[in-house]
Amino acid sequence: MMGKTSNHYALALHGGAGAIAGRNYDAVEEHLRNLTQECAALLADGRSALDVVEIAVAELESSGMYVAGRGSAPNTAGYVELDASIMHGPTRDAGAVAALAGFISPVRIARGVMEKTPHVLLAGAGARAFAQSHAYTEVSDPGDYYIVPVGVTRDELTNSSAHGTVGAVARDQSGALAAATSTGGTFGKLEGRVGDTPLIGPGTWADDNIAISCTGTGEHIIRSGGAVSIACAFKSGVALEMAITDMLYEVKRLGGNAGVIAVSQKNAIATLYNSEGMKRASVSTEQALNVATFK
Repeated sequence: MMGKTSNHYALALHGGAGAIAGRNYDAVEEHLRNLTQECAALLADGRSALDVVEIAVAELESSGMYVAGRGSAPNTAGYVELDASIMHGPTRDAGAVAALAGFISPVRIARGVMEKTPHVLLAGAGARAFAQSHAYTEVSDPGDYYIVPVGVTRDELTNSSAHGTVGAVARDQSGALAAATSTGGTFGKLEGRVGDTPLIGPGTWADDNIAISCTGTGEHIIRSGGAVSIACAFKSGVALEMAITDMLYEVKRLGGNAGVIAVSQKNAIATLYNSEGMKRASVSTEQALNVATFK
């Protein structure tokens, strides 16, 4: 059950677990720092966790600094397909889009699916038709809009081992939890490929106890159970970091890498990964702002 209303809040953001050791992510860390401060101020002013995770992920998408939204690369058919999801813990309401082409902010469209349809996930042409019918902002010139994100080389744009995702999790002053995740997927992906990001359960999860956003190799996250496996372990009494560590171990055992950000009902924050690095930032009423890419 949700706790009593208080002035406590918590927030964590990630810019993907695809960071490569030795590369400079100072600009990314500064962007995460500023955005986390802005979103924390919204939570301090009483904004809902659901609003804040949507706002945060929409900004991460539009920045072009991450492998999501503007920083996404074309699939093997030559065009960009985007995935995103959002979930509200108290109600378990959720929305998602997969293999969506031609729109600025898939996370906003995912929230639209949640609030304007009886469905959880719309994909491909159906997602595009929904977005057009509700006048979400389209990409007018893909050639001018999409750019190479920070920390990625042009040669990697066709390398299917390169990946990235953005996400946000939050607890607001009412005790409500929410999570959102967005990605352009792995570079060099096949047309129509869908990873964990738009899947409620593997990539994104929020309930009364915890909010989680995953990043990494989506196929392995899906096969490991992903976010909902962490949530179930946490609900059963496993400590938060141990629950995440167990899922990350399973991803590694299956041959992938991943990162997780999570916020609990009691304002605990966890940001763990088994890759070289994960671009991340977090803050709460109990924890000072922390921004990092590597350990």
